[in-house]
Amino acid sequence: MPTQQQRIAVATIPRRGLSRVEAAAYIGVSPSKFDELVADGRMPGARRIDTRKVWDIRELDLLFDALPHHDSPAVPNSWEDA
Repeated sequence: MPTQQQRIAVATIPRRGLSRVEAAAYIGVSPSKFDELVADGRMPGARRIDTRKVWDIRELDLLFDALPHHDSPAVPNSWEDA
């Protein structure tokens, strides 16, 4: 059984790979919404470590940065003048 000092040391190590639930929490959405974002390509797919799915925090950051801002139109209207 790990000592408290060992548990604290492990908890403070920055992690690159996140579970599905952790990745969803990292970007601020529910796991089911995260699944939608992955399915439609707005968030990256998982990497595999044996049978475990792990999301790369750097890839999450890149695709999160590419999401539109609240005040920008999601789909431009073709009838509007540019």
